[in-house]
Amino acid sequence: MGVVDANVLVLNLDFQPLNVCNVRRAVVLLSKDKASVVEQNGHLVTSERLSFPSPSVIRLAYHVKRPRPVVKMTRKEVLVRDDHTCQYCGKRGHDLTLDHVMPRHRGGQHVWENVVAACKSCNHRKGGRTLIESRMTLLRQPVRPPATPQYLYSSYVRAGERSWSKFIGLDESAAAS
Repeated sequence: MGVVDANVLVLNLDFQPLNVCNVRRAVVLLSKDKASVVEQNGHLVTSERLSFPSPSVIRLAYHVKRPRPVVKMTRKEVLVRDDHTCQYCGKRGHDLTLDHVMPRHRGGQHVWENVVAACKSCNHRKGGRTLIESRMTLLRQPVRPPATPQYLYSSYVRAGERSWSKFIGLDESAAAS
């Protein structure tokens, strides 16, 4: 990954996290005076005539009003919410399936509160039955994850963007894990 493809955290005028873009997009915003650099990542961005430090965090020069973010229910997000752990037996792994706690053919909905991560053997064992019928229990009740900056951007901090932790409200110990 080149310097211009690195991630940049975009902050609103009030320092609230808005988005993540790449350095190339951030440089365009900076050159048009639509943003200012808050943190640098230590690399250099060079062109034919210019050379300047690569941004890691930028702040927009104006306030952007946008609707509250929501976490879309995808397989990846369910696995992240459940920490890649089977909610029936506790087995960890990346080859987990999704299971509807109340089966869909029994009226269960495809919503956050009814979908959990399950290993293949537990999913097969439960089948199209309810928890009582299958004599199985959940380790944790499924809930909709919060759309907080900590939840939305903490994966970037764990992937190496340590300087972002103070902008998304993570303490240093949470950023290290």
